[in-house]
Amino acid sequence: MNRSALAVLPLSLLIVPLAGAQEPVDLDAVTRIRAEGMDRSEVMDTLWWLTDRHGPRLTNSPGERRAQEWAKERLESYGLVRAALEPWGEFGVGWSFERCVVELIEPVYMPIIATPKAWTLGLEGPVQGEPILVEAENAADLEQYRGKLGGKIVLRGSVRETETPFTAWAERHDEESLAKLVRIEEEPADAPSRSRNRADWRTRRALAEKLRAMMKEEGALCVLETDGGAYKDYGVITPQGGGSFEPGAERALPQIVIATEHWNRIARLLQRGENVEVRVDVRTTFHEEDLRGYNVVAEIPGTDLAHEVVMVGGHFDSWHGATGATDNAIGSAIAIEAARILARSGLQPRRTVRVALWSGEEQGLLGSRGYVANHFRDRATGELLPEHARLCAYFNVDNGGGRLRGIYTQGNAAVRPIFEAWLAPFHDLAATTVTIRDTGGTDHLSFDAVGLPGFQFIQDKLDYGTRTHHTNMDTYERVHELDAKQAATIEAAFVYFAAMRDEMLPREPLPPAPTPQAVPVEGSVPRGGR
Repeated sequence: MNRSALAVLPLSLLIVPLAGAQEPVDLDAVTRIRAEGMDRSEVMDTLWWLTDRHGPRLTNSPGERRAQEWAKERLESYGLVRAALEPWGEFGVGWSFERCVVELIEPVYMPIIATPKAWTLGLEGPVQGEPILVEAENAADLEQYRGKLGGKIVLRGSVRETETPFTAWAERHDEESLAKLVRIEEEPADAPSRSRNRADWRTRRALAEKLRAMMKEEGALCVLETDGGAYKDYGVITPQGGGSFEPGAERALPQIVIATEHWNRIARLLQRGENVEVRVDVRTTFHEEDLRGYNVVAEIPGTDLAHEVVMVGGHFDSWHGATGATDNAIGSAIAIEAARILARSGLQPRRTVRVALWSGEEQGLLGSRGYVANHFRDRATGELLPEHARLCAYFNVDNGGGRLRGIYTQGNAAVRPIFEAWLAPFHDLAATTVTIRDTGGTDHLSFDAVGLPGFQFIQDKLDYGTRTHHTNMDTYERVHELDAKQAATIEAAFVYFAAMRDEMLPREPLPPAPTPQAVPVEGSVPRGGR
């Protein structure tokens, strides 16, 4: 049936149950949403502004604030109202870096791939000298370096064997991997437990803190570290946080992450007794003008159910090693585009649609948690706030730049047939799967933790886990345009369907009042479900 023929059918014939479900689906709305989202998309232009133009968006940095102001204006240009940078609470000190140059001078010149860790100091000027190699597996090992670190560039770690991967770095879901998401399976007996992984991480962190204290006490100049994670070779690095963003905290010495291959070369030269000279110049700035964190919010007003709200969003902040395209400028761009699709398609949702772009996600879901505490459930008392009863759902995208393949229901069995009906018109766009499983690691958890329907979509992995997540390669190039259009179109449809239902979406039983430990921080639950 062509579009013009579809347009003249009575509305009653266009709202039909699909896939045997009782949930009605407005196919006229689907047609409008698909036309706007797939044929007249602006999602890649939005992504360009957030990445190439505005760059990294580390929480409370000047770069994040400029990008937030731009996003607010973008949403207003699409006709959304009540657009604002809404404070969610105190975050702390912002940080940015203006220069980072690391060079091997002797025995042969080599420029080094390097980025400082966030919330670490810079240098007063360039420093040059022979680095000291500090190899320590435990606190006792550190004692051999006591008294030797003053005035030194510290090369911390051990030569790491690199791997040549013989499997693809990027992948899409196939029928088997999607079917596996639907099945409930036990983890293998030999799978590493989360408690053991966390214990290992704490041990490594304690050792690193002890070394940093020793370096500061003795007057070391800076430390050069390398990545230890899987796939962090071929010049890929993951510079994240190295110091505190708390106001008044003691500031950490300069810590710089350099490419594994470059770190290994310097270490091997030192081990062979060669004369090694390294030059380092790093400049950083701490920003204390405004310690509050902000989320970007804006609304499409509803009609007869305007007092109820459907939310859509993703986290806006990023790490600073690249421009945070797949984590998570694309999730924010998709949310903005979903709002544009609804505004431009001539559809009028019954419930108010609210876009929310979170800050502080990378530091522990702080922006969404603060928003939930301010609007839905008081964190200190556990008291439900009036808005809690009026939120229909929250939809989130934050697993990279891959197309949507379905949605997690977070254990909410009652929404499964509803979502299956909503997804049916998009099976030809490769979105087919609704799973009862939950998934973690991002902002829908803040809603789920207080008994609100918060959902994350299933996405193709692409090279998110192998090349882009938190790395210096997280750039505009790593997002595929067709995937972005598909994702924004489906998200817009889900938001619209939720906004049009006679009843709000079913909820799970209200959980106990949350504590600071009740909402996992980013990364504590593996992305992709459990």
